[in-house]
Amino acid sequence: MKKSQETKERLLKVATSLIWQSSYDSVGVNEICKKAGVTKGGFYYHFETKADLFYECSLHYWKNMKNDYDCIFSPVNSPLEQLEGLILFVLDHQQPQEKNPVSGCPFVTSGALCGNLNEKIRKAAEEISQNIIKYHIVLLRSIKAEKLANSDYDELQTARILYQFIQGVLIVGRVYRSLDMVKKDLREGVYKIVDLKQCHRKS
Repeated sequence: MKKSQETKERLLKVATSLIWQSSYDSVGVNEICKKAGVTKGGFYYHFETKADLFYECSLHYWKNMKNDYDCIFSPVNSPLEQLEGLILFVLDHQQPQEKNPVSGCPFVTSGALCGNLNEKIRKAAEEISQNIIKYHIVLLRSIKAEKLANSDYDELQTARILYQFIQGVLIVGRVYRSLDMVKKDLREGVYKIVDLKQCHRKS
């Protein structure tokens, strides 16, 4: 039982790494098995399809990400510290590849590209986005409560827009292969969406 679990964990770890390095479509079962040192029979013992593996990879990814988010959005941090923590997390979380300094989030990107063709992949992207948006809602409520924003806004809608903007910036950053562009536009865009008062904005 322990060996079986270790095999599954190794497949998840290798697959997640390969997906981050390239994309869901470009990573095949043969490559995953070779890198993990697992037979195809061992792969299909744990996962019926590559999409099933992808879905479990997304759960594994979110589990680790949630630990970071719990620290960033902890009540011990002020709303401004939480907002800054979110911006830095997005920037620091990029995993540069050989040809591109911006990795974005392959789970969200794959969900957008393959979602109409595979429900498992779409569901993985949707669940990650819903989890992140919940944290954004709490942050926006705190910003409003402490009167750090210029205007009153719908928290749920603004949380969704904030999430969509961050993903969009990363996608464009990948197109231009420019982390500098992401750094420049991310902070300014987040401030505008949150409508943070000028006195609280960092240059």
